[in-house]
Amino acid sequence: MARKAKKRRYSRSAGGDVASEVRRYKKGTAKSGGGGRGGRVKSRKQAIAIGLSKARTKGQKVPKKKTSKRTTKKKASRKKRSRA
Repeated sequence: MARKAKKRRYSRSAGGDVASEVRRYKKGTAKSGGGGRGGRVKSRKQAIAIGLSKARTKGQKVPKKKTSKRTTKKKASRKKRSRA
């Protein structure tokens, strides 16, 4: 039986955005933050994150940001304490 093709998690154009941002990072022109106040991007991971966020703002196919489960537990426990 033939293997089923996997769905793409990221669109090709999103991959292109990340690639261009990594290229800018390597060149030394990538900046973090807006309004001309942003500092230089110092890590490869940061460059990838910036590329993905740019792709998200364009509306390309990119998975949602992961949220930590700890924060939701903390909020729930705070609510219980405030009621008591």
